[in-house]
Amino acid sequence: MAIRKILTYPEKSLLQPSIKVDTIDEDIKNLIADMGETMFNAPGVGLASPQVGVNKRVIVYDTNAANPDKDDSVQEFTALINPEIIAGSGSIISEKEACLSVVDYNSDVKRYEKVTVQALDIEGNPLDFEAQGVLAIIMQHEIDHLDGILFIDRISVLKRTMYKKKIAKMQDDQ
Repeated sequence: MAIRKILTYPEKSLLQPSIKVDTIDEDIKNLIADMGETMFNAPGVGLASPQVGVNKRVIVYDTNAANPDKDDSVQEFTALINPEIIAGSGSIISEKEACLSVVDYNSDVKRYEKVTVQALDIEGNPLDFEAQGVLAIIMQHEIDHLDGILFIDRISVLKRTMYKKKIAKMQDDQ
């Protein structure tokens, strides 16, 4: 396992849709292991493969992220391959949503309160589950990455423009 570099906005590859995984081979399993280690090292609660420079439909998330009594010393993650949201209902505001690829910024984002997800596990077994609350937000956020969408694409034009100007100024100062 290795900690991989997390790409940050405005890296163009973050805005590209990811391709479906056809074969779950050792390369994919190694990618998943690296992503889990990278996510916890960051620290984060979810990570999509485009964030580490691999545009394939793979995400990992902290298995205990939705547990308010979680023990931060326990690092267990779940991997989803080719995840898709097939249904969403309700509405929730994800307060101060942030992203490892969108540095120094958070914002409220409107999300579904409940989603139904279909995916494959690391062994290629089909999964079909409902997620709500925090887990639903994580699913939407990470699957957005696979579609080339960042959470800043889901906020007002004014807030997004202000963030882009801030990043441009930071890059000019370097």
